[in-house]
Amino acid sequence: MKRKFSSVFMFLAVLFLFEIAGFSAGLQPADSAQDVQPAASRKTASDFQLTGLNGEAIELGSFRGKVVLLDFWATWCPPCRAEIPHFNELYSAYKGQGFELIGLSVGEDPEVVRSFVAANDMRYPVAISNEKVEQAYGGIRGIPTTFLIDKKGRIAQKYVGYHEKAVFEGAIRKLLAE
Repeated sequence: MKRKFSSVFMFLAVLFLFEIAGFSAGLQPADSAQDVQPAASRKTASDFQLTGLNGEAIELGSFRGKVVLLDFWATWCPPCRAEIPHFNELYSAYKGQGFELIGLSVGEDPEVVRSFVAANDMRYPVAISNEKVEQAYGGIRGIPTTFLIDKKGRIAQKYVGYHEKAVFEGAIRKLLAE
C-alpha cells in the first residue's frame, strides 16, 4: 500500500511540475524593445468569418482600415486569463481610435465560453475558433497566441505566451499612427 501511495504522490508531483513549467513558459516578461515588423515584410492576415457568441458575424475583412488584435485563447489557460483585464483596458482605450480586438476561443464548448465571458466582463467580440482558422494562422500550437494586424490587413506581430499590457499598447499606438 505504501508503494502505491508513493507512486501516486510521485505522479502528482511530476504532473504539478509540468503544469508549473507550462504556465511559466506562457509567461513572457514585458519587452519594451519588441516592435512590430517593418511594413514591407508583413504578410496578409487570412480572412475568416465566424459567428460571435452573441450571434453577430465576425469577419476579419470588415475591419480593414483598423488595427486588430486577434487573440487565440482558452478559459482554462492561466496566461490567457491573466491577459483579459489588459485586453479590456486596451479595447476601451483605443476602440474609438480605429482599434478592434477579437477573442477566438480554441477547442471549447460555446456555453462554457459564453459563461466565462459574462463572468469576466469581456467587452470585446468573442467567437469559437475552428481548425480552418487556426491552420490559416500557421497552426496554433500554444495559447495564448496573439496577432496584431495593421490597417491594411497584414500581420505586424505575433506574440506567443503572456505579455504585459505595455507590450501590446506600444505596438498598437505605433500601428494606429501609421
